[in-house]
Order: sequence, then C-alpha cells, then structure tokens
Amino acid sequence: MEKSSELKVFNKLFTDYQGRFIRFANSYVRDAAVAEDFTIEALMYYWENKKSLAEDTNIPAYILTIIKHKCLNYLQHLQVKEEASEKMKKHAEWVLSTRISTLQACDPNELFTAEAQRIVDNTLASLPEQTRRIFIKSRYENKSHKEIAFEFGMTTKGVEFHINKALKILRVNLKDYFPVFLYMFYLN
Repeated sequence: MEKSSELKVFNKLFTDYQGRFIRFANSYVRDAAVAEDFTIEALMYYWENKKSLAEDTNIPAYILTIIKHKCLNYLQHLQVKEEASEKMKKHAEWVLSTRISTLQACDPNELFTAEAQRIVDNTLASLPEQTRRIFIKSRYENKSHKEIAFEFGMTTKGVEFHINKALKILRVNLKDYFPVFLYMFYLN
C-alpha cells in the first residue's frame, strides 16, 4: 500500500474511532485530557507497529486493547497512590491521637514535682553525711530539733545550723522550682 493510501486509512480510522476511544478511556480514568492522551498514544503505537501485525488483525480492537492496558496501568497507579496516601493519613491520625492522649494524660504537677524531687535527691546526696542525716530526720521523719539534738549529741542550735545549711543549698539548686521547694520543705 502506498503512503498516501495508508495515510487515508489511518485518517479514516482516526476520524471514525477517536471519539469512541476517548469516551471509552474517559469512562474509566475520569479525566478527558488523560483519555485523549491514551487514545493518541494508542493510535501512534498502532501506526508505528502496523507492519508487524497479522493482516487479519481487528485494528479497532487492537487499538482499544492498548487503551485498555493504559487505563489499567493508570488506575492501578492511582490505587497504589491512594493506598499509600491512606496509610500515611492513618499514621498521621495515629500520631496526632497519640500526641493528644499523651498531652491529656500529662500532669504538669507530677512532671514538675518529679524533676524537683530528682534535684532534691541529688542535692541531698551531695551534702556532708551529718547535714544530710539531720535534714532527713527533720523533714522526712518529722523529728523535732530537740529529738535530733539528743540523737546526735548536739545542741538544738547545731541542728538548726545543719538544717539551714541544707535549705540554703536546696534553695539555690531549686531556684526554678521555688513553689515546690516551699511546699516540700517549709510548709511541712
């Protein structure tokens, strides 16, 4: 077949089937521009490969099969993207939900007090042995200065000296936690 008659056959095929092919593709991909691109690509593929086809090939069915496969690939790609997007959305919702529930469960007083208690424990551990023991007897065991003085064989002024020494160091170390400091050691 000569070139001009081949071109006429192609133009007739294009004119007769282009609209139907686009409508077919668009009914699946729901995007007219994509459907038109698939139709043009399928027609071009047919044109480039027509010599390798059997003579009895149903050309419109051949082109429609190419369009079908393009639509399937497109839709499967959309499905994968949608599934990935859904997984990402679910993960983001889980992260947000976790952050909300964690924040709702958060008790600033507990956090604040726990941190202050850690500082107190470290500070007490750094005190001289006798000062630490006297302070603990006073503030944690609620013993009077007189009882502590008797136990350690010293005057009540000596007990007050050790307690004041511990309180000064604690006051410095707990400067950011002053309300907790007052509660823990002066209001007891």
